Amino acid sequence: MQVYTYSEASQKLASVLDTAEATGSVISQRRDGRSFTLVPQKSPVSPLDVPSVGARISTGERVDLVREERGRTRGWKLRR
Repeated sequence: MQVYTYSEASQKLASVLDTAEATGSVISQRRDGRSFTLVPQKSPVSPLDVPSVGARISTGERVDLVREERGRTRGWKLRR
């Protein structure tokens, strides 16, 4: 874990935050000995969340499109 003095952390804040993000945490230490840990917060949304598309298409049309696409894909069949 990287340890910075208070002065160093305040002068290089962007770099300190990048280091905290890369390593998980960083310690900033004052002259009087008090230490503070900087820990990045996790994003509340999943990186897999994809914004929806405002397409005006019925459920039946979607099913038809999926069936058509699956018919084109070779070797991709559900086996029972």
